[in-house]
Amino acid sequence: MSARVDEHGQPIGDEVDWRPAQPLEPVTIEGRWVTLEPLGVRHSIELYDATCGPDRAAGWTYLSDEMPTSPAAHAEYVDRRIATAGLVSLAIRPPGGTASGVASFMRADPANGSVEVGSILLGPALRRTTAATEAMFLMARHAFAKGYRRYEWKCDALNAPSRAAAVRLGFTYEGTFRQAVVYKGRNRDTAWFSITDREWASLAPAYERWLAPGNFEDESTGRGQHTSLSELTAH
Repeated sequence: MSARVDEHGQPIGDEVDWRPAQPLEPVTIEGRWVTLEPLGVRHSIELYDATCGPDRAAGWTYLSDEMPTSPAAHAEYVDRRIATAGLVSLAIRPPGGTASGVASFMRADPANGSVEVGSILLGPALRRTTAATEAMFLMARHAFAKGYRRYEWKCDALNAPSRAAAVRLGFTYEGTFRQAVVYKGRNRDTAWFSITDREWASLAPAYERWLAPGNFEDESTGRGQHTSLSELTAH
């Protein structure tokens, strides 16, 4: 809580030396374990193969879109995603591999310095991998480098894996907005999480320590962690 008071004796927030953040645009970001690329039509077939099909339908349960049932339908989905105002989507490509997932910067508010990461879709080969974690690190680092002071994660409150991922990645749970959204004909209570720029100052080194090759039994693949990310990001 702020200890500052105004001339009326009322508590007020801390003073902020603030300049608006920079707009976020599609950009290529290269990491050790993964590369992020501006989502394009060229990724459609790769992403369709990685994320669509009867054995991958569960990955679409908590997304606002239904799973495309054909390559042509997926190409239309990619076109809509690229064209959606305020959505900056990046394809996730492990080194030497094919695009296996996608994530977006959403609801950016440069004037107040807040932005959300969301619409995250990972194929089975990318889930629970070092590459997937590094993708989230690279996006957060990019947003904070652009001057954002609040980085948000929101999900259906019933989406237990997403909630667990947010905590593992160092986000702080802020509460649940009840009956916040109607999608796919059903109610969604939305769980809110965030990282502030002050928290990022200590979280970034934790990510870097976890992502270092020496933290893994197999330094070439990033498998067999010695120290878990949860240990390093615990509040």
